[in-house]
Amino acid sequence: MPAKAGVAGEGSVGNRAGNISVAEEPQDLDISDELIAERRGGAPGDLPRNMAPWMARTITVIDTISLWAGRIFCWMLVPLMLSMVYEVVSRKVFVAPTVWAYDVSRMLSGAMFMLGAGYALMRGVHIRADFIYRNWEPRLQGAIDTFLYVVLFFPAMVFFFQASFDFAWTALIRWERSMDTAFMAPLGPVRSAMPIGAALLMLQGISELLKSVYAMTHNRWP
Repeated sequence: MPAKAGVAGEGSVGNRAGNISVAEEPQDLDISDELIAERRGGAPGDLPRNMAPWMARTITVIDTISLWAGRIFCWMLVPLMLSMVYEVVSRKVFVAPTVWAYDVSRMLSGAMFMLGAGYALMRGVHIRADFIYRNWEPRLQGAIDTFLYVVLFFPAMVFFFQASFDFAWTALIRWERSMDTAFMAPLGPVRSAMPIGAALLMLQGISELLKSVYAMTHNRWP
């Protein structure tokens, strides 16, 4: 009898454990946001076979350029981090703040932000207000994206490229300097990141436009 009681007790514990595991089992999660970035996570050239050859080649070349641009410009993070660490140690430990670390860190971060914009667009990681968009079928998503790229994206990027090019060129030929710090860093190099980043973003926009056209016509994203 004691043995049977023990078995019954173990069964009760097992049932309780089973109830706990069932109660803690995660429910279905809405991963629509993650899927937008996930469909961009493959290597350049990983495209459907029924895509037009000229379209596939164009997308592959542009995506490869954006991929390598991202891989190269991400190394700017290293001197950015080193300058900030050096400034903190110098200021807090040796009470000897620098006059250059602030300019270096903000200019590198700004340049990295602009130069990596095309790569971020390729990976689909720009912030999107897509609480309605994500519930549409790919055909409608592609149609909306195609319309927005043609009507809003490219006109805005052309304007930004022209304005930023003039802005950077003026800073370079005049060798303008920052006037808000004692270091007075030259502004031409960091301002040059704006037209370069805009050009890379426009280039990637062509790839995204072609992907949108494909989604609109085939009801699936490449």
